[in-house]
Amino acid sequence: MRECNVAVNKKDCTCTYEPCSRKGICCECIRYHKKMNQLPGCLFPPAVEKTYDRSIEKFIQTYSRGRV
Repeated sequence: MRECNVAVNKKDCTCTYEPCSRKGICCECIRYHKKMNQLPGCLFPPAVEKTYDRSIEKFIQTYSRGRV
């Protein structure tokens, strides 16, 4: 199994939720959001990500309307 490169991941992480303990640890982020029936913030465009609405419905709404 590959080691997690948290420092590199943090550079690419677009999540603006600062107190997040999973920042840069993508596998934990995905697991957390899956459990919450959500998607990680990095899958949303910046303006939508800042709303913290990580719902699957918001993802579909965003990309079906071409808001990207």
